[in-house]
Amino acid sequence: MAHPQFSITPEKEASTSQWLYRQLLAKTPPIAKDVTLAGKTAIVTGSNVGLGLETARQLFRLGLSKLILAVRSESKGQAAREEILADKDAGSGEIEVWSLDLDSYDSIVQFADRAKALDRLDIAILNAGLFQAKEAFSSTGYEKCVQINYLSTVLLMTLLLSALKAKPGGSPGRLVLVSSDTAARARFKESKSPPILATFKQKADKWDMQERYGTSKLLGQFYLTELAKKVPASVVTIDSVNPSFCYGTDLTRDGDGTLAGLLVNGFRRIVGKPPAVGALSLVHAAVSFGEEVHGQFTEDGEIRPMAPMIYRPEAEEIGKQLWDETMAELSFARVQETIEEVIN
Repeated sequence: MAHPQFSITPEKEASTSQWLYRQLLAKTPPIAKDVTLAGKTAIVTGSNVGLGLETARQLFRLGLSKLILAVRSESKGQAAREEILADKDAGSGEIEVWSLDLDSYDSIVQFADRAKALDRLDIAILNAGLFQAKEAFSSTGYEKCVQINYLSTVLLMTLLLSALKAKPGGSPGRLVLVSSDTAARARFKESKSPPILATFKQKADKWDMQERYGTSKLLGQFYLTELAKKVPASVVTIDSVNPSFCYGTDLTRDGDGTLAGLLVNGFRRIVGKPPAVGALSLVHAAVSFGEEVHGQFTEDGEIRPMAPMIYRPEAEEIGKQLWDETMAELSFARVQETIEEVIN
C-alpha cells in the first residue's frame, strides 16, 4: 500500500486552525463531468436522512442502475426512495430499500448474505453512525457508540468484501468507510492497557461523548489500515472519508432536548456545512480516485492525513492488537475466513 506524500503533517491537520479553515474556507470540487455510474449498483447505509440521503441522491444522479438504501426503518427508507425518485435530476435506475439494524449481528449477517446474491455490487458506502449524549450499552455488552460505529460497522465492512470483489476482467468494487476528523483529537487512553475492546464493556468514570465518538472513529481508521494491508486494491479498493461537520443530519438525535445537544446544534449552525456539501466528499471517495486511494482517508476530494496516532511508532502494535481482538470478537461470522477467501 503506497504511502502518499501529504502537503501537511497529520499533527497540523489535526489543529483547530486547520479544522476551522476546512470548515469555513475549503471548497469541495464538483464530480468530473465524464463520471457515469450506468450499469452499476451501490449500497448506502443510513440513507433515509441527512448525509446518507444526500449521498444516495447524488449517486443516483450519476446514472446508477441500482441503488440500495440500507435503513433501520423501512417506512422511512420508502419515504427517502420516493424523495430521490422525485428529484428533477434523478436517473432512470431502480431503488430498493433493504432493512439493516446495526445493533443486531443477525441483521448484519443477513444483509451481507443478501448483498452476496446480487449480480454485482460496485460501491458500498458505510455511513450509518451514532453519537451518544448519554452512556448506554448494547445487548452485546459493549458501549453503544463503539458497538455501532466500530464493531458492527467493521463486521458489515468485512462481510461485504465478497460481494465487492472484482470479477474476472472487471474493476474492483469500492468500499467507503465514513470516518471523522474527531478521530484526530481522541486521546484513546484504552490503547495503553490491552485488551483494548474489553475496556468498552466497562462503565466510564466520567462520560465524554465527544471523546468516545472520536475514539470509535479512530478504531475504524486502525481497522481500515490493517484491512487494506491484507486485501489488495485490485480486489476491493477500500478508503475512508471525512464529510466534515455538517448541519441538517440526524447524527446527534440522541442529544435532542438536552443542553449538550442544544449547544452542539447551535455551534453546528454557525460553522457546519450543508449536507449536500458533506455528501459530495462521500461521493468523491466512491468515484473520484483510482487504486492510489486504497487504505487512505479523504476529504473534499483529496487524500488527507488520518489521525496522527495512525502514523506514530506505536501504531503498528496497537493496530495488530486491535485487529486480533476484533477477529476474535467477530469470529462467529467467519470474518477471518471471509478475508482469506476474498484474497485467494
